[in-house]
Amino acid sequence: MPFSLSRRLALLTAIALVFVASLSLPAHADDGTVRLKFFKAGWFVGAQAGSGILSYRDQIHALSLGGLSAGLTFGGSVTDLVGTVKNLRSPYDINGVYSAIGVGLAIGGGARAIQMQNANGVVLQLQGEQIGLQADLDLSGLNITIK
Repeated sequence: MPFSLSRRLALLTAIALVFVASLSLPAHADDGTVRLKFFKAGWFVGAQAGSGILSYRDQIHALSLGGLSAGLTFGGSVTDLVGTVKNLRSPYDINGVYSAIGVGLAIGGGARAIQMQNANGVVLQLQGEQIGLQADLDLSGLNITIK
């Protein structure tokens, strides 16, 4: 019993819709871990630079860090942060500028925790230690790139 033309068109349309729907599904996002170490110094305007590593899907990627902050920034410190990276579809999704409003005080040493997001939707949830003499109430931009 052969299919009529209308049934063939309906079947082809259904197959095409399933194919198009499968293309539009987002890729599965995974989590990774990150360690960042950077030096920050400033007098009203601050600068920060450092490096880090991203561990994602059993691979290690070296990271470069740099950025500026504006507000009330006095002194200098070294910060060592570890944490989770969420919403990665590729290790290169970590590239970008992360911004945050920060309030901190380090006299000798102190704890630091921060959550930041970039334009790719990647979220960093970090905690760690800050060592130095620094007080800040500022808006910071941290640029992270894979080396």
